[in-house]
Amino acid sequence: MDAGVAARIAALCVQAPGERVIEIGAGTGALTQALLAAQAALTAVEIDAELIEILRARPALREAKIVQADALALDIQALTGGEPWCAAGNLPYNIATPLIAGWLELAAPPKRIVVMVQRDVADRFVAKPATAAYGSLTVAVNYAMHVRRAFTLKPEAFFPKPGVDSAVVVMERRAVPAVSVRDHLFFGKVVRAAFAYRRKTLANSIALALGIERSRTQQSLARLGYDTEIRGEQLDLDAFGALADDLVA
Repeated sequence: MDAGVAARIAALCVQAPGERVIEIGAGTGALTQALLAAQAALTAVEIDAELIEILRARPALREAKIVQADALALDIQALTGGEPWCAAGNLPYNIATPLIAGWLELAAPPKRIVVMVQRDVADRFVAKPATAAYGSLTVAVNYAMHVRRAFTLKPEAFFPKPGVDSAVVVMERRAVPAVSVRDHLFFGKVVRAAFAYRRKTLANSIALALGIERSRTQQSLARLGYDTEIRGEQLDLDAFGALADDLVA
């Protein structure tokens, strides 16, 4: 990541001096240095031992707390003490989805997430209903966060050049969830079940994933004014909230 891109990400992430930021995948420290320049109270996480040595040897990064750890196994509570925090980083494809999904399940989730991901992952975060990219991750993220794509980068912006475009996504935690539901845990189960078998109808997918009788889901859909043969990707956040509330009754 070049210094200009790092500075843009840092500016999106750090809104006030002293904000607590956890950087995932610090690498050789380009974004780390930019976050420090933006006056973040920074913990930089890196799994590679050789890169950890490089980070700790750089005088420009001495104000950062540098931690060697697997981001997916990281104890965020221990690092933040439950205080408000933001997440930043250039996330590898294989961890971006489970990492962000896990952050949203925390008792103290991040108030802001600013990450670079592969463009197809970014597409899933901002997807609209009835599109191929739209799925349970889209619904879960937008339920908890305001999401926007900040900018996209071509492979030429990196060395060595990756084989795909990248995008920087900004997520800001909502003051209240996007929809009000009776049971947010059940809501999450319904959303995941709706996309568990994408080629099947919503009622069939929920029946297979949750054991809720197909006819019961169809009755709920009919009460709510939806086609009983509708597929999960055709429902928006409000519709999922209404369906979950009707099914939980």
